[in-house]
Amino acid sequence: MYFDSLSAALHMDGHGVFVWSAYLISMSVVAFMLAAPRVRERKLIKNLAAQQRRLAGQSDTLKPVIPE
Repeated sequence: MYFDSLSAALHMDGHGVFVWSAYLISMSVVAFMLAAPRVRERKLIKNLAAQQRRLAGQSDTLKPVIPE
């Protein structure tokens, strides 16, 4: 399938809208599937770090008090 110009390639005899929108939707889905796990991982690491900081701060208050 060869085209005479860029305009003809984009138009594709009236089918260009469907073809290029299908490419756009497919690339959007692939990009989302690649980005979503990375975003989830960063959020999880951030939450775990915050939880560790909270637990480190509580460890001082959880120590048993030994009466003298």
